[in-house]
Amino acid sequence: MSSAGPSLRPMFVDDLDAVMEIELRAYPFPWTRGIFQDCLQAGYPGRVLEQADGLVGYGMLSLAADEAHVLNVCVDPLCQSRGHGRRLLRELVRVARQRGALRVFLEVRPSNTSAIALYHSEGFNEIGRRPRYYPTASGREDALVMAMELVDDDISVMPPL
Repeated sequence: MSSAGPSLRPMFVDDLDAVMEIELRAYPFPWTRGIFQDCLQAGYPGRVLEQADGLVGYGMLSLAADEAHVLNVCVDPLCQSRGHGRRLLRELVRVARQRGALRVFLEVRPSNTSAIALYHSEGFNEIGRRPRYYPTASGREDALVMAMELVDDDISVMPPL
């Protein structure tokens, strides 16, 4: 492994065994392999963060018109709190910007305070709630809906309202 740490690259179907190992460790209500396969088949940009001994995390983004949606950002619980989630999130936002998105949305559990803090620190703001969005052991949990506007870094004139 280089001193730069894990490397980012596109996610491929061949990565799904490793992705599912992390997904199952990280979430009590994980995505299925089929969901990941459908996303890749639909052409959604997925990214993995890989080091010499395997994957440490991944993310999935959907794009439609001028909007992007962060569908999943996950870091192996054994590798969390090392900046990997931030790196994956920044890569997904970079891809969204590169592909012409003007805003990026995501949902997060209100109970996931570390993710909320990350999203706020990267420029996302809460814009609403989706009631009973996530399954829990005792029922359902709302989702916070967060969004970030992507403004050109070298913008010279404010866009019209």
